[in-house]
Amino acid sequence: MTPEEKQEQMFDMWLSGNGIEFVDQEAERSYRERVTRIKDAIQLKKVPDRVPVCPFTGLFPAYYAGITVQDLMYDYQKAAAAYEKSVFDFEPDAYLGMFLAPPGRFFEILDYKLYEWPGHGVQPDRSYQCLEAEYMKADEYDALIQDPSDFWVRVYFPRVFGALKPFEKLAPLTDVMEIVLTCGSFIPFGFPDVQAAFKAVLEAGNEALRWAGVVQAVDQKLQGHGFPALFGGVSKAPFDILGDTLRGTHGIMLDMYRQPEKLLKALEVLTPLAIRMGVSSAKAAGNPVVFMPLHKGADGFLSDQQFKTFYWSSLREVIMGLIEEGLVPFLFAEGGYNTRLEVIRDLPKGKTVWLFDNTDMAKAKEILGDTACIAGNVPISLLTLGTAEEVKDYCQKLIATAGKDGGFILCNGAVIDDIPPENLRALIQSAKEYGIYS
Repeated sequence: MTPEEKQEQMFDMWLSGNGIEFVDQEAERSYRERVTRIKDAIQLKKVPDRVPVCPFTGLFPAYYAGITVQDLMYDYQKAAAAYEKSVFDFEPDAYLGMFLAPPGRFFEILDYKLYEWPGHGVQPDRSYQCLEAEYMKADEYDALIQDPSDFWVRVYFPRVFGALKPFEKLAPLTDVMEIVLTCGSFIPFGFPDVQAAFKAVLEAGNEALRWAGVVQAVDQKLQGHGFPALFGGVSKAPFDILGDTLRGTHGIMLDMYRQPEKLLKALEVLTPLAIRMGVSSAKAAGNPVVFMPLHKGADGFLSDQQFKTFYWSSLREVIMGLIEEGLVPFLFAEGGYNTRLEVIRDLPKGKTVWLFDNTDMAKAKEILGDTACIAGNVPISLLTLGTAEEVKDYCQKLIATAGKDGGFILCNGAVIDDIPPENLRALIQSAKEYGIYS
């Protein structure tokens, strides 16, 4: 099949609601209306009935339900009730779900070093925070390039999971070949500390499975009441895979100058892994939309030439790889992308969504409007400190500009955590009041 045929097949799968037990015919009708509205906005083939509204509500359900973020990450039933309440009360066209509040106990078991979270370095009512560092050293590019999976298991895991530090003692799995070479490779599995590490893995797996069961139940309930999940899969830009949690911002910025060839080779190696990640997760969910948060490509992080060479080149390969499989990359362009718009225009029509934060939406519509669906960009400052009327006024003007002739999804520019509920309601109601296409 062509990419277009594959995309239609994926949208049909999402639209069908296969496996969803709808509570009634009205819920089934609403589900299909909402998916169709999003599909029409994305594909640019027809104008939807109105502007879809899909707010990025990260930890908002905790604040709205009157519980802490720590409750959200540790008490799965409280988390489930909070996410359900948030969706049922505000009625967006699609929801993000519980994946933005991962299970705290899981991270405790593995002694996770990469983040602090409520109860572990962060106050109970605050969001988790990344502890950026060089978890991959500057001289370890060859090890990553030669065998990424081996590097992850025997080098990266021991550094970011305290409970898995004994994995440093494991032999490369590729050493297991002939009969006389096999036994020696298994000796580390007999070490008490290595066995303790594997016990931690099993315990963490059980906790992850318990959490996933609650997440699945929430999804079934919300979808059964007519609300589709916005995302089916997730992936990342290769530069961000390296720069976020391996080399860190400081490290990867130095690498662009000190060892650009090694950096480019590593990005080349990570590209098919990023494609595989998006494809496998989206196809498992039966939803073509693949979420891709973009962290280090914003204005000011890289020069125009650096962006093209180190960031966009490999990111575009990932985008095209996902498109070839019939999927829709949903790119969250955090920060400003005002200097990037002409570059990112180089993609097939109707195959991507670009969610903008601090980007000029009139300019984005002018440059990308005939190529991609754009989304955003209600400011988090306005949603936090403004009034409901100010939010509605901003949204009305935004819809008139970015929503002209379709190809627009209304949402916030940065993830919503603790904001006045009336402001979120104003955002959603704006699409329903001002976003109807005649």
